[in-house]
Amino acid sequence: MDKKYAYSVTERFLRYVTVDTQSDPQSETFPSTEKQKDLGRILVQELQQIGIADAELDEHGYVYATIPATSDKPVPVICLCAHMDTVPDCSGKDVKPIVHKKYDGKDIILPDDPSQIISVKEHPYLSQKIGDDIITASGKTLLGADNKAGVAEIMDAAQYFIQHPEVPHGKIRILFTPDEEVGRGVQHVDMQKLGAEFGYTLDGGELGALEDETFSADGVKITIQGVSAHPGAAKGKLVSAIKIAAEILHSLPKDILSPETTEDRQGFIHPVRIEGIVEKAEIEFIIRDFTTAELEGHEFYLRKIMENVVSKHPGATGTFQVKEQYRNMKEVLDKFPQVSANAEEAIRRAGVEPLKMSIRGGTDGSRLSFMGLPCPNIFTGEMALHSKHEFVSVQDMEKAVDVIIQLARVWEERAV
Repeated sequence: MDKKYAYSVTERFLRYVTVDTQSDPQSETFPSTEKQKDLGRILVQELQQIGIADAELDEHGYVYATIPATSDKPVPVICLCAHMDTVPDCSGKDVKPIVHKKYDGKDIILPDDPSQIISVKEHPYLSQKIGDDIITASGKTLLGADNKAGVAEIMDAAQYFIQHPEVPHGKIRILFTPDEEVGRGVQHVDMQKLGAEFGYTLDGGELGALEDETFSADGVKITIQGVSAHPGAAKGKLVSAIKIAAEILHSLPKDILSPETTEDRQGFIHPVRIEGIVEKAEIEFIIRDFTTAELEGHEFYLRKIMENVVSKHPGATGTFQVKEQYRNMKEVLDKFPQVSANAEEAIRRAGVEPLKMSIRGGTDGSRLSFMGLPCPNIFTGEMALHSKHEFVSVQDMEKAVDVIIQLARVWEERAV
């Protein structure tokens, strides 16, 4: 990395987070919110300004662009991917980013809502960032580091490559996606158009993290059909789907198989949405485990809970629908060890010790890996995701830019 290079990642990040790109899981459109394209248009304009002429935003909200090769060697085409949307669970409107220069190690009180305190106790990673410049939101919204940190890092690296054609690398494809946070991020990616052989999402957390394993994931919808009757004459007639749904939720285990009681490699059953009236109620669940075969066992357990509860209410019926969401990327990446190995080497060359980790979640790379693009996940510095306590270190973001540049060089050097 050129020590004289003036990083643009922070300035870009501070600008991008002010664009509201919140996705909507209840929307039936793609992208789920048109406002995600607002950031896409900005990114295309900036890519063209730095000299990437083919940058485009398609009708689905994807941004595609090409960093041309500077090497004559047959280097595999790699893709750099990040998502533009923010999570639906916390407001992303009118984000006011704050840069806390030379962080002093104390709890950070967010000024627009002093009850929002980013404490070192709850976020021990902060204790490693003393002296760094920490960016937070102001207390009313999330920050948007997930995943606009990754977007800004890829954009900065793209600028570096264009400004330094003497750096040898193969063809690099850029892909920015909408709707990752609602599980649809790569639903309409044109893989032929993308034209990459291997990929990397920039959507990881702490400095040095390299994630080549995710949960496998299914979604489950339980639909309860009750019997409606006038409440004044309901004795022996009314069967409340709402109460049955509540009973199903109450029957879930209290000390196992939930996000709040599991860690490391433990899977879970998690209700994420409930809606209903007396006659009909629906409960949506996400089912997660690192071992794909275990999903069926979790679903069997949940189905039995439903059947047992419904059987106690004559006249009620229940249906159980399973939808595959994504699978553990490790099932694919183990077949292409060079993808993670090259990333590890790039992280080392950037002066950071690689941290091989598993994600208790998924990324666009989970789906992309099974679509023919083996795609592990590299750190961005984004922390405390999906909350008003989200933060990112400027120095972590700059290191991620370094890693991208080293990654392209490693692929070029190892090409034969």
